[in-house]
Amino acid sequence: MPAATKDAVLGSAVDLAREVAIGLAEDPSDVGEYLGLVVEGERLVSHRFASAARGYRGWEWTVTVARVPRGRTATVCEAELLPGPDAVLGQAWLPWSERIRPGDIGPGDVLPFKADDPRLEPGWTPTGDPELDDVAIDELALARVRVLSPQGRDEAAERWYRGPHGPTSAGSLASAAACGSCGFLVPIQGSLGTVFGVCANQWSPDDGTVVSVDHGCGAHSETDSEAPPTDWPAADPLIDELSLELVNLAQSAAQAAPRASAPAETIEAPVADDAVEATVDDDTVDAPVEVDAVDATEADVAEPVDEPDTAPEPDAAVDPDAAAADQPAARPDPEP
Repeated sequence: MPAATKDAVLGSAVDLAREVAIGLAEDPSDVGEYLGLVVEGERLVSHRFASAARGYRGWEWTVTVARVPRGRTATVCEAELLPGPDAVLGQAWLPWSERIRPGDIGPGDVLPFKADDPRLEPGWTPTGDPELDDVAIDELALARVRVLSPQGRDEAAERWYRGPHGPTSAGSLASAAACGSCGFLVPIQGSLGTVFGVCANQWSPDDGTVVSVDHGCGAHSETDSEAPPTDWPAADPLIDELSLELVNLAQSAAQAAPRASAPAETIEAPVADDAVEATVDDDTVDAPVEVDAVDATEADVAEPVDEPDTAPEPDAAVDPDAAAADQPAARPDPEP
């Protein structure tokens, strides 16, 4: 400050500095009250004015003036709007590799290589020992330059478990069963497989993603949805009075007649004429049968049979066993 007091030329250039600040601002009212000066160096002074512009609370209009040795005129060096002690500032600038967030990588984007990534550790380098190499490469899948470190594995597990595919999501809280009992859960190897698996149900909102075994959704393989209630009353049975079923009465009566008139024994097939004559000539026939008796046996006749003129016979062959059971059968005397 003593140097500024001595430099009366620069200290008295307040009006010049205000005119420059007003010319720099969009509106003259954006330049507020005078806040004082700052001695930047020999024959170099900065005058400060409060900023009244919207969005720039705590900022200051700063105009720096200087003069040549033994000069009596102040010259403007630079003028700008700078943040003051109470200015509202944005966050500190970060490189793109540090500003990126999950989901920001698009097609064609490539992240920069990080040689000291704490989430990774060196993988397995083949040693030439078949026993060690088979265990490390085939069983543990360590044949890579770098693999997950314990820190990277813990961060992934924490992120997955606390995310939308863990047990605290809205869909999981509303589900009736957990993914651990679902048939669509594909287990994964390693220590992460004790807590997580991959969903393989195309109807699930988590299809193709890693889910925790205590996660859940409405597409569980062993659950079912309840039938929604209805306000409609149960309908009475309907009787179809329009469809007609055609029945052949003559055929039905012909099929029912033998069953009604048949004796207890099975009706045998019709007997030929020779068989009838052999039955009549049998020695068991003693007395002639009257015409009425012949008429009485017509009920047992199954089919009419034509006889010669010399010996009229019944219309059909008679079952010998059935006739013998009822009464002796005989043939009428032939006509003269």
